[in-house]
Amino acid sequence: MVFNPPDLEDVIEDGHGSHHDFEYDAPHDTFEDRHSAEPPADSTGGLDVDQPPGSSASSDSQAWSRPQVTRSYHPIINGRICDGQGNPIPPDAPPPPHPSDRGSDDWMPYNDRVEFEVADFLYRRNQMSAGDIDFVFNLWAASLAAHGDTPPFTNHTDMYDTIDSTPLGDVPWQSFSSQYNRILPDDPDDIPSWMKSEYDVWFRDPRLLVHNIISNPDFKDEFDYAPLQEYSVSDGAHQFQDFMSGDWCWKQADLIAQDPDTIGSMFIPIILGSDKTTVSVATGHNQYWPVYMSIGNIRNNVRHAHRNGVVLLGFLAIPKADNEDTKDAHFRKFRRQLLHSSLAKMLETLKPGMTKPEVVRCPDGHFQRAVYGLGPYIADYPEQALLACIVQNWCPKCTAPADGLNEGTYGRRSRNHTEVLVEEFELGVLWDEYGLVGDIVPFTNYFPRADIHELLSPDILHQLIKGAFKDHLVSWVHDYIEAQYTEANANKILDDIDHRIALAPAFAGLRRFPEGRGFKQWTGDDSKALMKVYIPAIEGHVPKEMVQALRALLDFIYIARRNIISSNSLDAMDDALKRFHRYRKIFRTSGVRPRGFNLPRQHSLIHYHKLIRAFGAPNGLCSSITESKHIKAVKEPWRRSSHFEALSQMLLTNQRLDKLAASRVDFDEPFGCYHHATNDGEGSADEGEGNTNAEPDADAVDGPMVLAHVDLAKTAGNSDSSRSALPEIYEKITLYTSAVATFFAPSDLSGIGGMRYERIRAVDTWRNGPGRYDCVFVSTDSSADGMRGLNIARHDGITYPCALVQWFKRVADSPDEITGMWVVEPELLEDGARCVSVIHLDSIFRAAHLIPVFGGDFVPTNLTYSQTLDAFCTYYVNNFIDHHAYEIAF
Repeated sequence: MVFNPPDLEDVIEDGHGSHHDFEYDAPHDTFEDRHSAEPPADSTGGLDVDQPPGSSASSDSQAWSRPQVTRSYHPIINGRICDGQGNPIPPDAPPPPHPSDRGSDDWMPYNDRVEFEVADFLYRRNQMSAGDIDFVFNLWAASLAAHGDTPPFTNHTDMYDTIDSTPLGDVPWQSFSSQYNRILPDDPDDIPSWMKSEYDVWFRDPRLLVHNIISNPDFKDEFDYAPLQEYSVSDGAHQFQDFMSGDWCWKQADLIAQDPDTIGSMFIPIILGSDKTTVSVATGHNQYWPVYMSIGNIRNNVRHAHRNGVVLLGFLAIPKADNEDTKDAHFRKFRRQLLHSSLAKMLETLKPGMTKPEVVRCPDGHFQRAVYGLGPYIADYPEQALLACIVQNWCPKCTAPADGLNEGTYGRRSRNHTEVLVEEFELGVLWDEYGLVGDIVPFTNYFPRADIHELLSPDILHQLIKGAFKDHLVSWVHDYIEAQYTEANANKILDDIDHRIALAPAFAGLRRFPEGRGFKQWTGDDSKALMKVYIPAIEGHVPKEMVQALRALLDFIYIARRNIISSNSLDAMDDALKRFHRYRKIFRTSGVRPRGFNLPRQHSLIHYHKLIRAFGAPNGLCSSITESKHIKAVKEPWRRSSHFEALSQMLLTNQRLDKLAASRVDFDEPFGCYHHATNDGEGSADEGEGNTNAEPDADAVDGPMVLAHVDLAKTAGNSDSSRSALPEIYEKITLYTSAVATFFAPSDLSGIGGMRYERIRAVDTWRNGPGRYDCVFVSTDSSADGMRGLNIARHDGITYPCALVQWFKRVADSPDEITGMWVVEPELLEDGARCVSVIHLDSIFRAAHLIPVFGGDFVPTNLTYSQTLDAFCTYYVNNFIDHHAYEIAF
């Protein structure tokens, strides 16, 4: 049956009109209200829930009203404002003038805006070499000589000196050296080189770096001044989102509050992360070990976008040894202890402020008394084992042994428990029976209230996506097929799976696999892209239990990646984990994993529930944040260096980038010309994968929060169409080949406000190839949840302000039991023709992705992805294409 689109007046009255504000009842507890909640007075813990602690000014109103929450703040460690000496002042007092407040014509150390923009463009954005900078300025000078004028800078030295003279963001680099100090072999010839070497650690004062983050006015609307708890008004569910909403911060505040001198102070959790990275050269490889730092008060969206919320703290030393010495017990112990001693030394300036509050200036301009504390540490499993001082393949969070990670419940590890064990048992017993490296002292032991076992954060990228999905299940499916069939038949099936993956229709932001999954160098983004299309590709070729295991794992991952996770979501995550554990047994019974599943990364799934309650939504602590920071902090500065003793050059580059970033924020205060102008955030953590299109198909976007709206392209397409199937219209029309859908999708890569856009296309030819006609979700019943209120249509062209679409219909009243996806088929008229209609643009929600139901048949090898949407009878509505689709197509 053809859908009759509503009249424009009806659409706007119902609240679905383009550019109109409206309320939306989120069925998957995806949204929350930060500023406009009006909870009962008794739920506030004695504080005003309408005004977050530490802020005397109300936040800007939202473009649409999200479901309300009740919010309570910690009653003692609640961020009361004070003067510069720490004395309390009235909560409605205005912030004092900032020492750096500048006049309207003050661009120091630059002469004017042009000078700053030239320096920022050449050094940060273009990353131009010194020689090329000189060439540009020489040309510029020659062009101005006839007018008696000069360029902003004489040469690169002049520009660099100006950047270096900027006092803002200036945290100097410092270093210390470490050396093996145990007993050396008697014979000098027997002393290995690593025992004689000195190891330099470069770092910046973490206390000053924290001050820079806290005082950054760019964060004033995205900063939590006190631990908080949030509950949905509609169903009372506890909600976890940003870090300060987790239970860990609340418990830390309880401990801090035991000291009367800390009453009214602000808790500043220090988030750390490290990850070795390699930069390649023709003659070999250079390895660096950067350490990054952030604070828990800035919200997850800011940490993803970086905006100077994640800073480079320093570089750890990487001891090198000859091959014969790498397994030497003395070398391994030295390497471990060097890590912990270095971290303790780097962080020591923060220690006094962990027990005695110090006065700091906050993003809103007020002063507050701050208490620091070590917070979560972001690291992949090998580094987690080093940090927790455990034996590889044991769990750093609980006492599960390396050969007992399959199942069962074990007690949690803790600092107190470990110290008791170290006192009672010999090193060999600790290693064999408890998985502990007993002669190493964790760096956290040097700081109050810090327990490394508690502080290791969940890691969606390495534990779930690269680990459980790609390295485990995808590999096991491959192993099953090779073990189950002859080599020839196995290769035929694997080739068909690759072809199915390659047949996935084009979609905004979808990384394509033209040759399937058969390539060696996998990145994190490759694994994320494969997750979106893998289930339909293997369905029909493997037992249904394997498909169900993958579906359960993806359900777990997509819930874990949500921007807001409620107690209801945690129940759904627990259910997904139970299904995963039930269905993964097929890999054991089929002979793929005869010894079971003693895998630390897969085992880590059982800890996610408690970690989310402790630290909030794990997307704010994922290693993708530190991996993407590698590009700006390590790889690009290394490329700009001479490659000889490059570290000192890289340190200087980072320092200059920080000064430019601090100037950009400082100039924004009086001039308002740079706010949010850049985003060096998470995006792709994989190097060299940037989108070079002038108009990318999908990206994050800053702006007011609305549920969704669709806008036409800026320019119309060619009005001459050769398609004979176009309807006859006897009025002048304008044909647009694309539209842009903008919608609230905070669980995906999005702007600071959670907004994302994608381009919906209907073109006869795409990138010099066949045509592309995208599918869309169409809102047909605002009273129904998920897919029951949405229909699928294929976008056939836009004639302002309407769209010509071909309809699909659902084949059942519920999703497919095995894949969990809805199945649709083209809607046909009685004569077999496609059901086509014109709908108003406002009824389109966003783009949809369909992927064929392949079944057990092999697909023709000459079929291409541009033909996919015309070549099959039924299609899955791919709710795994992105996290927003997962939350609406249920």
